[in-house]
Amino acid sequence: MVPVLGRYAGLLTATLLGLVVFGPLAVFLPLWSALTLGAVSAAASGLALTRIKALTARCEKLSGEVDLLSRRLLKVETTAVKPAPDSVEAALRAQIEELTVEFGLLSGIVRDLTTVVSTQDVEIAGLNARPAPAPPAPPLPAPAPLEPIPAAAPPQAVTAARQPAVFEPPAVQPSALEPPAPVPVPPRPIPPRPIPPRPVRDPASEAEIIRAFEQDGLEIHLQPVVSLPQRKVVAYEALARLRIGAPGTAPAEPETFLPVLERYGRTTELDRRMLQRAALVVRHLARRGSDTLLTYALSPLSLFEPGLLRELGRAVAEDPSLAGLVIALPQASWRGLDAGQRGLLMPLRGRIGFSLDRPDDLRFDAVDLAALGIGQVRVPAAMLLRPQAIPGSLSDLAVEDTGPALARVGIRLVATGIADEADIPDLIDLDVPFAQGAAFAAPRPVRTEVLTAPPETPEPPTEPGPERRPFRSVLRRAV
Repeated sequence: MVPVLGRYAGLLTATLLGLVVFGPLAVFLPLWSALTLGAVSAAASGLALTRIKALTARCEKLSGEVDLLSRRLLKVETTAVKPAPDSVEAALRAQIEELTVEFGLLSGIVRDLTTVVSTQDVEIAGLNARPAPAPPAPPLPAPAPLEPIPAAAPPQAVTAARQPAVFEPPAVQPSALEPPAPVPVPPRPIPPRPIPPRPVRDPASEAEIIRAFEQDGLEIHLQPVVSLPQRKVVAYEALARLRIGAPGTAPAEPETFLPVLERYGRTTELDRRMLQRAALVVRHLARRGSDTLLTYALSPLSLFEPGLLRELGRAVAEDPSLAGLVIALPQASWRGLDAGQRGLLMPLRGRIGFSLDRPDDLRFDAVDLAALGIGQVRVPAAMLLRPQAIPGSLSDLAVEDTGPALARVGIRLVATGIADEADIPDLIDLDVPFAQGAAFAAPRPVRTEVLTAPPETPEPPTEPGPERRPFRSVLRRAV
């Protein structure tokens, strides 16, 4: 009640004054009271119209602002809800994947550089701590020539003259006994590869190896992998051989030329050429209807060359017959994969096979290996038969349980390097399902016609010739 009275207090006051003032005037002066009442009514009407116009203008202004806000809100909602085009989304995903790969490669390079620098610091500290060589002793002067003895000389003089002069070394200052200050060893340049270069042994032989590699002296040899105990061939391993010198000489093993190629940065080219020839062999096996796999051990340095893995991914995507190719990497490489290398290998999963090769120990996590897409583990036979002889190779799992544990997740165990026939029964007792080595077959070169066979092209469809009909059917149509 009080707020209502306060709001209309002015109007009530004006009404009471009008009654008090105009009431008597209306009785005594009716004309003046009518004129005054008309003037007051006109003034009140004018004030009311002015206030109505002001309120109308304010309402229109507020309506315009609300309309502008509603348009902006509608635009924001439309932009937020509207889906991005597929092409723009695909381009963004491609850029993000490329950046992820580059960041992963950079992180791997920085990690390797840190390892190399720390190794160099340890070597420099060892050189500084090594004691300096002692200064060489001064050469002894030649003895003085004997003077001729006079004839009348007494015997004492003759004896003194015949005795050689005794050499007394000069007094050495204490400062001369101190070892010289060590010469600061200039730091070696950081190698461009994650594996430090090995010392040069023979420049002439290395030049001959590089020359043979550039003149297409590279050969691919195959060594079978057999099942135990049936000894049935189930796979092959592609091995690189380099023919150095005359054509009739035996090809060199990888231990001879691979360190030289690593120092000269040619391992990626070696892997690229070997993969091309391995692809030809896989296609040849596929044309024969064989499901035999072909394994090639990739160099760890090729993981730092994204172009090689991208080329392999494109080739596998274009040719499904390369599904029989298996890429093998060392155990250290599988354990040290970074984000960039995983991004390059994961698109190959399911299209080609992965294998773990050159293990440092027997600590295999079967679940993790299966998650990486590894379907084969290659272990030297000596590590399986005599694990105690290799320090740090034992695991928590018994050796005889290694094969069954891997087989439960779909990974097959292959024992390599078997040269003695007596080791085969022991491997069978350890439940090793597959084996490879000179005891079964030595590596043999691939035939030239397999590597030079032209790619098969589908024959064009032939047009159907005229149909021959018997003479009776012709007579029936004539009738």
